Amino acid sequence: MTTQRNTDSPNRDQAALWNEASGRTWAEMQDVLDRMLAPFEPLLVERAFPGEAKRVLDIGCGAGATTLAMARRLGPQGLCLGVDISAPLIAVAEARATPPAAFLRADAQTHAFTPRDFDAVISRFGVMFFDDPVAAFANIRRAARPGATLTFVAWRSPAENPFMTLAPRAAAPFLPLRAPDPDAPGQFAFADGDRVRRILDESGWTNVDVRAADVPTLIAEQDLLAYVTKLGPVGLALRDADETTRARTTEALRAAYAPSLRDGAARFTAASWLVTARASS
Repeated sequence: MTTQRNTDSPNRDQAALWNEASGRTWAEMQDVLDRMLAPFEPLLVERAFPGEAKRVLDIGCGAGATTLAMARRLGPQGLCLGVDISAPLIAVAEARATPPAAFLRADAQTHAFTPRDFDAVISRFGVMFFDDPVAAFANIRRAARPGATLTFVAWRSPAENPFMTLAPRAAAPFLPLRAPDPDAPGQFAFADGDRVRRILDESGWTNVDVRAADVPTLIAEQDLLAYVTKLGPVGLALRDADETTRARTTEALRAAYAPSLRDGAARFTAASWLVTARASS
């Protein structure tokens, strides 16, 4: 499928972030991230599967692992369309694509989807980055058929995910890191389950259910340092750091993560929300 660019997206900061260095780094780290997040695939696909030969929309699909997993379940007469704002990630996804998976570079908050076109909408950690989440979910709902299901996973709070926040805490003495705005677009923007419910209620979704899902996962020891030094706020800050700062930060990160290593991998529990809803008629 031909990719497409939206020029009127309000998500300018996110578009810049995911189409420049961060998007390229995530594309480079695709294999590591796919392995780390693989335990979420059965959770999401089994819950959201609408039946063979149906049409599914995957929001914030990244390099496409969840899109491909759902497409395999849908069978050759179905379609799973993965949408992401990042050109580098969509390029990786398209290189992996086999029917009935297809990919589109677009901003899901503003893209003119065909109305009432999808039987289900899914996302694996891809919906926390909108400038206006109510507008985004209203736009996504218009693409869904009446009664279509919405199923996504999003991170709970930083306090419940100490493994995910350990890198900035360990690197703070060496790097200029700022505390993120909890309601700003980003990894933990949906940490407040009540806020998620309000967003979906206001954007026209019904039967909203937000429940905790604690999913054990891991990162291979050989991939761990690359993961913590290339991604997230630490990865961004290290791009401009001098060699001394980089070396000190890397050693601090190595020491901080050492206690989580067991049997060749860093093991942790991903504290997330499993969110379901239905499109209003």
